[in-house]
Amino acid sequence: MTEAGFDAGRDRWLDRQGLLRNVVRQELVRRQLEVHLALPPASVLDVGAGQGTQAIHLARQGYEVVAVEPDPQMRAACEAALAAEPAAVRGRISVLDGSLETLDTMAALEGRTFDAVLCHGVLMYVDDPNPALRALGRRVHVDGIVSVVARNAGAMAWRHVLRGDFAQARTVLDEVDRSGWDRRDPRYTNELGVDCRADSLERLGAFFGGIRCSLEYWYGIRTFTDGVAVDTPVPEDPAELAEILAVEERLGRTEPYRRMGTLMHLVGRRGEGRGPVL
Repeated sequence: MTEAGFDAGRDRWLDRQGLLRNVVRQELVRRQLEVHLALPPASVLDVGAGQGTQAIHLARQGYEVVAVEPDPQMRAACEAALAAEPAAVRGRISVLDGSLETLDTMAALEGRTFDAVLCHGVLMYVDDPNPALRALGRRVHVDGIVSVVARNAGAMAWRHVLRGDFAQARTVLDEVDRSGWDRRDPRYTNELGVDCRADSLERLGAFFGGIRCSLEYWYGIRTFTDGVAVDTPVPEDPAELAEILAVEERLGRTEPYRRMGTLMHLVGRRGEGRGPVL
């Protein structure tokens, strides 16, 4: 598995942090996590922490956070954001150079497990989600959670419909007719111009079982705001943004609308028994 595919889109990603689509994504994940997290000062491992949006928010709430990020520019962005935080917040975060591939060999993590292990927006860049989830599962306490945000293969056609690209929507649906909804690893080019992979809910759910995690709940993310242009700013009226977030949040946890989210957020809770297999 490799996360190197993200490199080509890194600068575009950093440039778009304050725009509507990313603000919606980060805020929805934040609200969804709050439902499942233990109370602070629980420990959190954030793998592929990027610019540190979720890690810094959790540290502000009193969580002890280890942020693991392989890209030096993303780590620099995280550390720059941390520099503006109070000393108490900075003291609750460690930012480490590492990745999914190196979790088992990082000296700073040797023997450590956590109350929550996060991996948001990374699986679409790896070749196979199964070893990735196993690496995450080896880091979670019994009764802790694993939180994963991935591209929703089941909403790929809807994603094109939202954007008015009906020809591409038909192409996706034709592939579904040929291969079925359980086809593996559909490919797509994301907004950063990077070739990526989507996952099916059912397949990821099965892999959660392999790390002794029962799927506690899953959410849809960006059920309708994925249709806006990538450079759409946050509305100037805070009430308008609040309404967008409220509707997205409600749709993202309600059947059948959550299945239309172009991203999905899965939360599994580690059960008793032997640890996840290597």
